[in-house]
Amino acid sequence: MAKGQTIKQMEKIMKKEMIINVSQPEECRVAVIEDGQLEELYVERASQGNCVGNIYKGKVVNLEQGIQAVFVDFGIGRNGFLHISDVEPQYYRQGGFDPNKPIDQQNGKKPDARRSGRGQRRHFNGGRPRVKPPIQDIFKKGDEVLVQVIKEGIGNKGPTLSTYLSIPGRYLVLMPSLGRVGVSRKIEDDKARRKLRDILVDLDPPKGLGFIVRTAGLGKNRKDLSRDMAYLIRLWKAIVRRVKKTQAPVDIYEESDIIIRTMRDTVNSDMDSIYIDQKAAYERAKNFLEMIMPRFVDRLHYYGGKQPIFHKYQLDQEIAKIYKREVKLREGGSIVIDPTEALVAIDVNSGNFRTEGSAEVAAYKMNLQAAKEIARQLRLRDLGGVIVNDFIDMRMEKHRRGVERALKDAMDRDRARTKILRTSPFGLIEMTRQRIRPSLKRSVYDDCPCCSGRGLVKTAESMAIEVIRKLMIASRKKEITRVTVTVHEAVAAYLKSKKRTEIMDLEEIGDMAVEVLSTDGLYPEHLELEGRNKKGKSVRI
Repeated sequence: MAKGQTIKQMEKIMKKEMIINVSQPEECRVAVIEDGQLEELYVERASQGNCVGNIYKGKVVNLEQGIQAVFVDFGIGRNGFLHISDVEPQYYRQGGFDPNKPIDQQNGKKPDARRSGRGQRRHFNGGRPRVKPPIQDIFKKGDEVLVQVIKEGIGNKGPTLSTYLSIPGRYLVLMPSLGRVGVSRKIEDDKARRKLRDILVDLDPPKGLGFIVRTAGLGKNRKDLSRDMAYLIRLWKAIVRRVKKTQAPVDIYEESDIIIRTMRDTVNSDMDSIYIDQKAAYERAKNFLEMIMPRFVDRLHYYGGKQPIFHKYQLDQEIAKIYKREVKLREGGSIVIDPTEALVAIDVNSGNFRTEGSAEVAAYKMNLQAAKEIARQLRLRDLGGVIVNDFIDMRMEKHRRGVERALKDAMDRDRARTKILRTSPFGLIEMTRQRIRPSLKRSVYDDCPCCSGRGLVKTAESMAIEVIRKLMIASRKKEITRVTVTVHEAVAAYLKSKKRTEIMDLEEIGDMAVEVLSTDGLYPEHLELEGRNKKGKSVRI
């Protein structure tokens, strides 16, 4: 009993707040803090135009049989990528295939075995195999298709599209192609799952539409779910009307803005208060809560203080730490995060971490602390793809399993899909995290024009050697009589002091004059050579 009381007291002490900063029109920031620590951060720039979750009526502009995909113009200036695995079976009818029949009953349209590439995904229904037809038999150029953006374009890649539509409500998700009801896999209690499924079946949703209960729907009654279902059905009818009336490419449905979206997905009974620092945004949020979550309206507050709201809660300092490579841990030690093109590498360093007991116990405690911080940093930085965690080596199997459990438990609150593997023989824990949009760092920073994002520049000595090589080439061209070299001041100083003899020898060999110049503001790798002939005309080196 005493133990139970202690847990309740701890839950009562735990304070959870949502801080929304919209004072600048270019950027909206939403932070969730627990006991003064930043746990979640969402940033959206007006200039970047987020389209994940939006539904569009697009037009097929290109087919790529080799990768079994089509490119779709859906009206945002960049074509989207639609792979065969994201094509809903109802579209098979366009190619003469019946999605409800096995491959041996396709009216002469049996897929060719020679085309058994990525697009041929097998399905089993009552023991009878089904195969997805080739994408070139489903679509042709000019076809219209209803798509949803499931992943933001990253770098030169366009957005990823899907014909499997999903429209989230507060407690339910409408999935038109599903055709049945279900419960989120994150709700693990079998009794709760059966109860929620029975309520959905009892609500008798329209034939052909599918509904999934979200984790937020756990513990909700029939009235709450019925209200959410009615809202989603009205929304879907409006979408269908717009699809019939408009021609592609056109937007059909837009996801809510970041404020409404985050409140819808994050606010629950644990949230103590919500603060917004702009009046118009406050009123919009209030209207949303009154309509969808009336019990939380009294927790919404307008912040009119003179201090910027993020500064008051000391969030700006926390956000600044997100962009650093090394993250210090509270009890000592650190983690180092290195995102690369292929994966994210995270290294755990013990540093000044000290504890009583053996080295094995110390490594275990350090890794437990690091596992929680790794999960937090992945959420805050919005890092995705393949992630490799290099924890401190542990010999005991129970300690390895303990760290795996700690990492999985810490990742449970992450709304992005994750998969964590067991510790490898090298002591690494590999995992994947759903990548929906570019990481927070990519949204805020550009690659450095000096180092092209490498984080390193050549030394003055290396640049000087490169200059000498260029001058050697110039000395072989008889038409060149004068060369002007413009470099960074450190490189110029190196050339004039340590390479002067070599430059004089090249001047004599090539019968030319060499002038070394430097100006303020040049970056370390700047190198400009200009060759001229006797008449003063430019000659290419």
